[in-house]
Amino acid sequence: MSSAEVDISRTKAWLMAARPQTLPAAAAPVIVGTGLAVADGVFAPLPALFAFVGAALIQIGTNFANDYYDAINGADTEDREGFTRVTQSGLISPAQVKLATIVTFGLAILSGTYLVYVGGLPILVIGLVSVVCGWAYTGGPYPLGYHGLGDLFVFVFFGLVAVTGTYYVQAAAVLAEPLTTTLPAGTITTAAVVASLPIAAISTAIIVVNNIRDLETDAETGKRTLAVRLGYRWSRLEYVVMLALAYVVPVWFWLGTDYGPGVLLALVTLPYAAMVARTVLTRTDGKALNPALEQTGKLLALYAVCFAGGLVVL
Repeated sequence: MSSAEVDISRTKAWLMAARPQTLPAAAAPVIVGTGLAVADGVFAPLPALFAFVGAALIQIGTNFANDYYDAINGADTEDREGFTRVTQSGLISPAQVKLATIVTFGLAILSGTYLVYVGGLPILVIGLVSVVCGWAYTGGPYPLGYHGLGDLFVFVFFGLVAVTGTYYVQAAAVLAEPLTTTLPAGTITTAAVVASLPIAAISTAIIVVNNIRDLETDAETGKRTLAVRLGYRWSRLEYVVMLALAYVVPVWFWLGTDYGPGVLLALVTLPYAAMVARTVLTRTDGKALNPALEQTGKLLALYAVCFAGGLVVL
């Protein structure tokens, strides 16, 4: 094998570990939070950009941590039907993946220093807690994902916190002084919190598909995900409930607020959601659920663009 082939192979291995296909979970909250900021007249481009960079780094760091800790904890086995894990497969050494985790989370904290300047103490607290929980998803003395708390983690941090945080740093840049120690008026709104719910829900649905696919192997290795605890029937119901929540929110915006009918643009993604849900409701094998996992990620991105666009345009 040539050195060029080795380099290409190694590059591909790192991309596999970073899992760029999961980045919609980082981009979607920023898109929606920014769309709402534009609609409310508090758009600030630089805080929005740094919000995405921080979210992407936390997502990638969490992916590295999952790859490393699932391997050393024995949760990844040869029977697993998911995408290749580089630590378990030996493509990259555990020490290197662990170092990559530390460096990536460190970069996330570094990129967040500007946001702390803009948003003050609230962003400092939120940022540090997000990084710690990203590591604790599969690491630490009480891994969240191993105790049925992974879904809650994703709902809170990749939905509620990410969308409202994106809105907050932009509103704070426009409405507040730097390095504030409080939540200035107008920086956290009811609309921002409600707008975070669809992103929280579809992001959680991604985890549900992943855990339904791995339910049996996770149970065998002692990884007590929520899917393992609930079983197939109730996990599938969770998936449907998450999607239902996502499609109720635009209707609430239309009927219960001053935002225009453009918010209903997100509903154009409903047929695609139904198509993916049909697979999740009927299949348990990786051959079907691996594509469904990627499709749910695409649904998240499409929904975010449509919802944000609807907020801005009409």
